[in-house]
Amino acid sequence: MKEKIIEDLNGKGDMIEIPCSRKYTKNQPIHVCISTGLVRVKNLRSSKEIAEAWSNEIYGGKFNDKTYTARIPAVKARQTYVADYIDTEIGLDNKKICDIGAGEGQFFEIISSYGLKTNLFGIEPSKKNCSQLKKNNYYFFKGTIEDFSKSTQFEKNKFDIVTLMWTLTNSQSCLNMVKVAYDMLKVGGRIVIAEGSRILVPFKKPLSMYFSEKPADLNPYFFSSNSIINLLKVSNFKIENINRYIDSDVLCIIAKKPSNIIKQNYQVDNYVDVLDFFKRWDEETKFY
Repeated sequence: MKEKIIEDLNGKGDMIEIPCSRKYTKNQPIHVCISTGLVRVKNLRSSKEIAEAWSNEIYGGKFNDKTYTARIPAVKARQTYVADYIDTEIGLDNKKICDIGAGEGQFFEIISSYGLKTNLFGIEPSKKNCSQLKKNNYYFFKGTIEDFSKSTQFEKNKFDIVTLMWTLTNSQSCLNMVKVAYDMLKVGGRIVIAEGSRILVPFKKPLSMYFSEKPADLNPYFFSSNSIINLLKVSNFKIENINRYIDSDVLCIIAKKPSNIIKQNYQVDNYVDVLDFFKRWDEETKFY
């Protein structure tokens, strides 16, 4: 099962198209992996091309179908949720924290408002966003996670907490991103992954507001709880905390870097159930 999970995360497993997906995405198909039920885009550009598209075409506008900013109440609310969840479960005080995909630095501003002693560092490819991080005196690396892993700073920086908030879903390789995060952590350090709670849960919005008409590989992964847990487990993380995502907009999972290689058990999503879920979601969306 581990090999099948890795194969699907790498886009090499057998997939089946979600029949209704094209009508919400300007005829771009979204697929379900047959072995694991992972929902994903099949063909992706390079990590550099995807990062450049986000940096030059998407970031810095308004929050709408074509552009993105975190500077709206809804995004600030979900980042505050994650900050409070981390502080409640493992604590933020006296922690060295790295946010991969730091964006405009709003998450750092939220943590800073707590008045705790923290060391904050962001990884961010957008020049405009990095200018904002610099303006607010936050330490950062300008580039992708792949760039950072090859930099001289990589071995020098070891963190207590690495966060991936609505960033993993936009990565070219979610598996590579999590593996790099593993290497960035101290032994006993934690990774925190936060994504929308949308797959195999009660419908929280119309499907037309979940799938997008933007180039599909800008958001190539659509995670369920099982798919994130399996991603963490194949990367040798030990799952510690899972929030009550069933009735929340946020799916948040905290996992620990152990001191040795651990044995894992895996539970995957049934691809037939996932296809049926999207069929029902498509039917429900017609009411809105």
